[in-house]
Amino acid sequence: MLKLHFAPNSRAGRIVWLLEELELPYELNRMDFHPKDLKSDAHRARHPLGRVPVLDDGDVSIFESGAIVEYVLERHKNGGLKPAVNSPSYPDYLQWFHYCEGMVMPPINIIVVNTLLLPPDRQDQNALAQAKRLLSKALAPIDAALEGKDYLIGDFSAADIMLGHACFMSNRVGAVSDEMPNLKAYIGRIEQRPAFRYAINL
Repeated sequence: MLKLHFAPNSRAGRIVWLLEELELPYELNRMDFHPKDLKSDAHRARHPLGRVPVLDDGDVSIFESGAIVEYVLERHKNGGLKPAVNSPSYPDYLQWFHYCEGMVMPPINIIVVNTLLLPPDRQDQNALAQAKRLLSKALAPIDAALEGKDYLIGDFSAADIMLGHACFMSNRVGAVSDEMPNLKAYIGRIEQRPAFRYAINL
């Protein structure tokens, strides 16, 4: 059985969401988002930096949320939740799948560090302001791409699990303005999915 090493309020929520959407059986090792769990010797043996998610599948152990999503889809669902390689939507699927970590998550990380993780006297207000500007710019193309569509490539796909989770986090940090109505509506649709609600509330 698949075993997911998980901490709340992290990218590991994407993998719970994926496994719930696919209705795959799995075991959850729930840890606190705290060094006593994540930086323990036991967890560092799974991930050298003490991060989550990590997925165990028999003799296989794999980290990085995007890599885990692709692994699960290929090994356990025969490519489900993704278009065929020769589909016209496949290039858009790939683009938005990777846009998440390339464009959206880097400024979110800076915002979280400088609002939640660091004490006030160590927060960098210039870095925070720049990250907010970068995040707003990164979200604008997503809003435009969602015009007339419920999800990124039309039908719900793993690109929505990757980028949709990042958009949800962007909204949480106040970066999704009312001037992005398509994105606001998209996040609302994601929040109504039972598998997402389960994953985000663990």
